[in-house]
Amino acid sequence: MSLQPGEPAPWFRGVTPSNPEFTFDSVAGRYVLLAFLPKADAARLAALQALATHRAMFDDARASAFAVVRDPQTAAGAQDMVGIRWVLDLDGAVSAQFAPAGGEPPTWMLLDPTLRLLHSFELADADAVFAALAALPPPAEHAGVATHAPVLIAPRIFEPELCRRLVALHAETQGAPTGVMRDRGDRTAYVMDELKRRRDVVIEDPALVAEIRERLENRLFPQIERGFGFQATRIERYLVSCYSAEDGGVFHAHRDNTTYQTAHRKFAGSINLNDDFDGGDLRFPEFSRAVYRPPLGAACVFACGLLHEATRVTAGRRFAFLPFFYDEAGAQVLAAYQARVAEPDA
Repeated sequence: MSLQPGEPAPWFRGVTPSNPEFTFDSVAGRYVLLAFLPKADAARLAALQALATHRAMFDDARASAFAVVRDPQTAAGAQDMVGIRWVLDLDGAVSAQFAPAGGEPPTWMLLDPTLRLLHSFELADADAVFAALAALPPPAEHAGVATHAPVLIAPRIFEPELCRRLVALHAETQGAPTGVMRDRGDRTAYVMDELKRRRDVVIEDPALVAEIRERLENRLFPQIERGFGFQATRIERYLVSCYSAEDGGVFHAHRDNTTYQTAHRKFAGSINLNDDFDGGDLRFPEFSRAVYRPPLGAACVFACGLLHEATRVTAGRRFAFLPFFYDEAGAQVLAAYQARVAEPDA
């Protein structure tokens, strides 16, 4: 069946001229126009002309357009630009996810900031497409009421003295720049890219790990269960991180459970260890442009599937303790992946 209004668009991975590993789910937080360029020359030219005529509507803040290219000639000349990008779909794999069985996707599909379908149009309805887009409210008001990210702010998880100790631990080594997770074939690997600029220190001291676990289990886990109906039993990583203005510290919009090695994660925690910095706040662009900053020693907890970002630190350094939480079912998912990658290659 064709995608109906209100239904979520498929999250695909594809190639653009500027990004060989484009992940569609990362563009939430703005209106998105998908243009499935027709294969016939005249029809394709008409669609491209419509996009060019309305080029000024796409700024990557209010709206973005993605032209899905299925012919080699257009693909050869495609160049990404602010607001308009080109998904190279010469094998038709992306288009097939949006089409009814054995059919073609609509030429135009307009999505809301949560990547759910608002309207779909055929080629001849181009004027209606851009009229509908122009009439939409700002992305943060798309629901008709104010929307708030489903996050839990839990104060007094770490006392100030523990916060100071963890900051001092990071200062001993300054930490090392760390990358992000990317699937490579059937395995997950760390890669370094511009998505993230952060320095991390892993806590090795068993006694300190035990102190931290005791606080999380007694002070935070009951609130997670009450607020989210989830009983956390496992903690992944005891990590002190630093986003520094000097380094351009930032973590752009991402999700925490989209690779083989991270699929077990259920909730993420962010506990600020200091408060003398500017920027560095949490934002959940699928819901609004609002930022969240838990006070010193407090936790912000949210589902790992939410698109989120740590905004750039503009002054000072932000130190944070950043664990993930999961349960016994998640532990089985992780164990299955680890067993699979441990097997010798055939």
